[in-house]
Amino acid sequence: MSNPFADTPPSQVYSVAQLNRQVRQLLESHFDYVWVEGEVSNFAAPSSGHWYFSLKDGSAQVRCAMFRNRNQRLRFTPANGDELRLRCRVSLYEGRGEFQLIVEHAELDGEGALQLAFERLKQRLLAEGLFAPEKKKPLPDSITRLGVITSPTGAAIHDILTVLQRRCPAIEVYVLPVAVQGEAAAGEICQAIARANALAANGKVPLDALIVGRGGGSLEDLWAFNEEQVARAIAASDLPIVSAVGHEVDFSIADLVADIRAATPSAAAELVSPDQREWVQRLKHLEDALSRQMQRKLALVRTELEHLGKRLKHPGALLREQSQRLDDLEQRLHLAQRNSLQRKRSQLGLLEARLQARSPNVRLQQLQSQLTNQQEQLKHAMQHRLILSRHRLEQLSARLEPLNPLATLQRGYAIITDDTGTVVTQSEALSAGDSVTARLADGSAELRVSETHPDNES
Repeated sequence: MSNPFADTPPSQVYSVAQLNRQVRQLLESHFDYVWVEGEVSNFAAPSSGHWYFSLKDGSAQVRCAMFRNRNQRLRFTPANGDELRLRCRVSLYEGRGEFQLIVEHAELDGEGALQLAFERLKQRLLAEGLFAPEKKKPLPDSITRLGVITSPTGAAIHDILTVLQRRCPAIEVYVLPVAVQGEAAAGEICQAIARANALAANGKVPLDALIVGRGGGSLEDLWAFNEEQVARAIAASDLPIVSAVGHEVDFSIADLVADIRAATPSAAAELVSPDQREWVQRLKHLEDALSRQMQRKLALVRTELEHLGKRLKHPGALLREQSQRLDDLEQRLHLAQRNSLQRKRSQLGLLEARLQARSPNVRLQQLQSQLTNQQEQLKHAMQHRLILSRHRLEQLSARLEPLNPLATLQRGYAIITDDTGTVVTQSEALSAGDSVTARLADGSAELRVSETHPDNES
């Protein structure tokens, strides 16, 4: 391998970013995918969904990153101390110049890896309360439509249909076919559960319950029913679910989350279906019990009727007694009505007397008399006031008359004003040629001054 930095002249200086980029490209181009094994430490799973951890052995360690689109394919979540075998690419994180492995696939090293993943998921879901008894939904008393989520070609669907046909052929079965093993199985099972709930919710196929399961197999074969997404789909179902995974000795996460666990698919079919022969026998017992009960009831009624017949009087005697009682009640009614009428009349008389004593007519007459007197007094007072006011006005008029300027004009005097309307009282205020107005007793006259003669020059 050639060294890209061997012939770099001293004059060529790399920036840190340039150097890190070339080193990353060198590493990624030189190393193909490699397998590395070691112990996990410093494991972190932030909200982005990516995983970051260190992989170490007795003498060294390396940083690792496994992005979300890759780690979602795993059946387990690593923990510190796990021994992992990684398939990865060698790279460099340019931002920190940190050597790291980009993990494409991870496996638990050693035997029992699947069992370890099973136990870890079981403990996590247990802590979340997904297995709690109070979350289990009961099966309906009568199931008429049943959904079955399983392989359409496996032994499980054959066993389920055989048992249902034998025990209760009236149940309608809707098969939702899925793969029950392989990478696509878990997703198909989740989609089928969601579809069954949607069909029941919108009334297109009003299912009463679901059976989810498959026949037996190895832990690897049954692993789809240990996937977290399947467990959460079962927990979210509104329809009650019976799990039927494998044989009686097999136990899956789906069994723990389901509302009811059946040891086998055949056992699940028996759980959801009444035995037709048993029901016929039970109905026969109920019919016999009802018949005996009715016979006893009829005997009791017959005895009671006989007893009442002996106590029953002749209708004529009974009518005479009732007629006499009616006459008595009629007399008592007339007497009660007469007494009541007398009491009402007495009460009415008392009320009339009290009302007469409190009649408003007397008070109204008193108030009318007071009003008339007050009106006369007001009239005399106003007339007297008018006379006094008129006399006072005449006195004031007589006193003001001598002071009235217009009265002076009657005696031959005039009031002179200049062209601005100002009263002229001094000859000095006028000059020859000025226009003035003379206010007389019966009008006015426009005059022109020819000359003025002050008193001191006369």
